Amino acid sequence: MATCTRRFAILLALLACGASAQAGALEIIIGQCAPLTGSLARTGEAMTQGTRIAVEAANAAGGVHGQKIRLLQRDDAYDSERTVSCTQDMIRKDKAVALIGYAGTGNLAELLNRQVLAEANIALIAPYTGGSALRDPFNPWIFHIRAGYDDETRTMVDQFVATRVKRIAVFYQNDAFGQTGLAGVEKALERYKIRIVAKGSYEKNTENIDAAVNEILKGNPQAVIMAAITRPAALFVKQMVDRSPGLQIFSISVVNAEDIYRIAGDEFARGVGITQVMPSPFSGTLKVVREYQDAMKQHAPGQSLSYASFEEYVGARVLIEGLKKAGPSPSPTAVLKALETLKLDLGGYKVSFGPKQRAGSSFVEVTTIGQHGRHLR
Repeated sequence: MATCTRRFAILLALLACGASAQAGALEIIIGQCAPLTGSLARTGEAMTQGTRIAVEAANAAGGVHGQKIRLLQRDDAYDSERTVSCTQDMIRKDKAVALIGYAGTGNLAELLNRQVLAEANIALIAPYTGGSALRDPFNPWIFHIRAGYDDETRTMVDQFVATRVKRIAVFYQNDAFGQTGLAGVEKALERYKIRIVAKGSYEKNTENIDAAVNEILKGNPQAVIMAAITRPAALFVKQMVDRSPGLQIFSISVVNAEDIYRIAGDEFARGVGITQVMPSPFSGTLKVVREYQDAMKQHAPGQSLSYASFEEYVGARVLIEGLKKAGPSPSPTAVLKALETLKLDLGGYKVSFGPKQRAGSSFVEVTTIGQHGRHLR
């Protein structure tokens, strides 16, 4: 009798272990390394919020093939070395099957340079950057849901030239991100046989913009295009408009209008133009926007809507469709293969990839900062 009891106990233990292993397998792990501290922290918080609410909404609806999505979100402080180590941990230790929503052209370029994505053959979806170095030459691992910086700068230049503004300067962050923006402006101006009249830069993770202001003022520009992150951009706007009233200033999409308004102040910030690569998250016109707004109310009550959180919400929705297409218990390679043939209309916002196409959208529109930092279209 004792022997039978022991055998029965062993059998129960084995069954419990099997059930535990099966339960552990019934989740799909995706990873996000984002700037939750440092100079881009406010943007990073919005990005991770957008990803999280999309995942929580999907899990509440039953997950993917009956499996819950487990989202890991960690801080890389907008530092390239930390981006690399964070990503390696996500892949090697956490066994993530896909990555989503990173920030920084240089940060992602470092992942490519060190073959981190290539060695794991893992997809990274919806990076918060339009850097051309991540698109050309072609790489199969990074899937973009936003237009590139070349698209944004071309839109700005076209609008300026159409209104007879031709003396254009550039304020940029002195790294891969800012230099891509600078090159985009130069390329766009070439079409009109115009040259930049002045340029000024600041170093990444600093706010030392005084020298850039002085250098750009020497060129007596009618307009300035910024390829900068929010705080340095806001400080630049405050100084430039104060010293050159009537100057037109446009920015690439990565800045936050409310923060620019708060830092620069009403008299300097109002009228600053910002190109956007997503439809307005504040309007209820599109189905995907209404779904985002509903997800915010349910999973992030009391939190503000923003372009950054909406962009990563859309990115997570795209990834979730890729996970569904990859089938039960997907591998990194299966997810990558599923994404590369994905063509979606998420309810007014379309994304389309292909075997040699990783730029899923070229949508760009211009907004301006209005009272209280609101976006005017």
